[in-house]
Amino acid sequence: MGRIPFQRIKKEVLGNSYDLSVAFLSPTQMRRAMKYKKASTRKVSNVLAFPLSKSSGEILLCKEAAPPFSIAYLFIHGCLHLKGCKHGATMERIENRLLKKFGFRMHE
Repeated sequence: MGRIPFQRIKKEVLGNSYDLSVAFLSPTQMRRAMKYKKASTRKVSNVLAFPLSKSSGEILLCKEAAPPFSIAYLFIHGCLHLKGCKHGATMERIENRLLKKFGFRMHE
């Protein structure tokens, strides 16, 4: 598996004009960010998606908390949340289609 084409995946999921920022955080930084989602900080989240407006958002990723998931999967997962998808069978089908299209797997 090669480099993750973040820009191409973003364009596929959110469109060309969507303004997206992506940040990789340490576990300590991610735990701090989780407070803004009012998430329990007992376990560090591997991905957080923050919609900022209808056409912009931010995805935070924590490599140390990612396993067993791949960073590509977590990025796709975050993009789909920014698009408005909720956890469930439909979101899983879309994730699997995108993983296959871009040549990645859900797990490392």
